[in-house]
Amino acid sequence: MTSFWNVTLALLEGFGSTCLIFAATLVFAIPLGLLVTFGSMSRFRPLRWLMRTIVWVVRGTPLMLQLIAIFYGPALLFGIDGFDRVPAVIVAFVINYACYFSEIYRAGIEGVPRGQAEAGQVLGLKKSQVFFHITLIQLIKRIVPPMSNEIITLVKDTSLARIISVTEIILVAQEYTRQGLIWPLFYTGVFYLLFVGVLTLLFRHTEKKLEYIKI
Repeated sequence: MTSFWNVTLALLEGFGSTCLIFAATLVFAIPLGLLVTFGSMSRFRPLRWLMRTIVWVVRGTPLMLQLIAIFYGPALLFGIDGFDRVPAVIVAFVINYACYFSEIYRAGIEGVPRGQAEAGQVLGLKKSQVFFHITLIQLIKRIVPPMSNEIITLVKDTSLARIISVTEIILVAQEYTRQGLIWPLFYTGVFYLLFVGVLTLLFRHTEKKLEYIKI
C-alpha cells in the first residue's frame, strides 16, 4: 500500500522539476523581455514591427501549442534533432513570458511622464543615464503588481510541461491515479498553494519597500 510519506517524496521530486522550469524561465525571460520592449519601441520601423508581430503571435496562441511546436517542430518540419524535453519546455516558457513581460515593461515605460526624461536631458544626462536614474526606478514601482500576477501564473503554467512527458509534479500525481489513487492529485495543490503563498508575501514586501516612490 502506498504511504503518504512515499507519495510526498515522489511529489517533491516532481516539484523539483517545477521549480527548475520556474526559475530558469524568470532568469532568462526577465532580461529578454526588456530587450523585446526596446525592439518594439525602436525608431527603426522594421525592427519595431518585427518585435510587435512576434509579441502578437506569441500572446495570441496557447502556450501549449508553442511548447508542442518547439519540441516536435524541428524534427517534423526540417528532419533535424530538436531540443530535449526539459530544454524545450524552458525555451517555450522563456519566449512566451518574455513577450508578456515586454508588454508590462512597455506600459511601465510609457507611463513615466515624458517631461521627466526631457528634464534629465536638459540637465545634461545621456539617454542611458535618464533611463537608469529616472525612468527605471519608476518603472519598477509601476510593474511590480502586474509582474507579480504573471509570475504567479507561471507557477501554475509549469504543469503544462507534462504535455511532452516532462516529469513535473502533476505528471507524478497522475501516475498514482492509474493505480486508483486520486488524493495525490489533489495533494499537489498544497505544493502550489505554499509556493504561491511565499511569492505573494515576497511581492507584498516589495511593494511596501517601494511605497516611498511617488508616481
